[in-house]
Amino acid sequence: MASITRALRPLSRTTPSLRSAARRPFPYRFAQSTAPTFSTTSLRQDPDLSHLTPTPISLLSETETFLHESVSKFAAEQIGPKVRDMDEAEAMDPTIVEQLFEQGLMGIELPEEYGGAGMNFTAAIVAIEELARVDPSVSVLVDVHNTLVNTAILKYGDAQARRTWLPKLTTGTVGSFCLSEPASGSDAFALQTKAEKTADGYKLNGSKMWITNAMESGIFIVFANLNPSQGYKGITAFIVEKDTPGFSIAKKEKKLGIRASSTCVLNFDDVVIPKSNLLGEEGQGYKYAISVLNEGRIGIAAQMTGLALGAWENAAR
Repeated sequence: MASITRALRPLSRTTPSLRSAARRPFPYRFAQSTAPTFSTTSLRQDPDLSHLTPTPISLLSETETFLHESVSKFAAEQIGPKVRDMDEAEAMDPTIVEQLFEQGLMGIELPEEYGGAGMNFTAAIVAIEELARVDPSVSVLVDVHNTLVNTAILKYGDAQARRTWLPKLTTGTVGSFCLSEPASGSDAFALQTKAEKTADGYKLNGSKMWITNAMESGIFIVFANLNPSQGYKGITAFIVEKDTPGFSIAKKEKKLGIRASSTCVLNFDDVVIPKSNLLGEEGQGYKYAISVLNEGRIGIAAQMTGLALGAWENAAR
């Protein structure tokens, strides 16, 4: 199966200001499907706004336009036929996850040196919205992985962390962002998960709730307080792998919607990690969380826009 983002790389390296370019057929190599698609309406057509200065932010570049069309086609042909089964089973089809990696949709903003597509934030948002038109469960998996996990490690990880984790996150390992806790929902920085230094690293104890992608993930960014006497200024970010002793997925939540997306409780019982699994600097976790959540919220907005658009299109059939 051809990779969407790999095919777009040469175009993304050219002048990024081609926002008024006419839509041209994208060299997409999926076979034409005869199965009915989820959406029965044509893709939105942008008006010619090339005469405006500066170019409106709502007008997509040529690369973003082609990505929009390609992800829409991929979602309709590959994801659409499995949506109902995944929702009823309350589980993500592993084949879909594999295809997301194959298509380069799990490393949209990451540089090519780490196996990513080297595109911009708008491209990630375009992909998230188009996936949500067909299945918001798949969309939120891609959203959290790209805008929270990948972004946190790219922005705040040192060179070793980027070399260690980012290639895994672009080639087959899903990521989770673990901040919320039973007693710190609206006040996320009142978290109770504790970290303490050891001779060779850190030890984590506590629990997390409502963690998206938990069942599919192999890499977890976990926020814990390394110095509770400092309040939120003691919050520090760590990277924990799924097979680490003491780490467990305790419960999968049953939900009313977006059911194929896993949302779980996580437990940390004397989870020992090496010093190299510290993300960024000690005591800076709250700053990292605020920063990446600002991007993540835009991703969730795109997911909801795509969901609403897909619902309207299906209602209008």
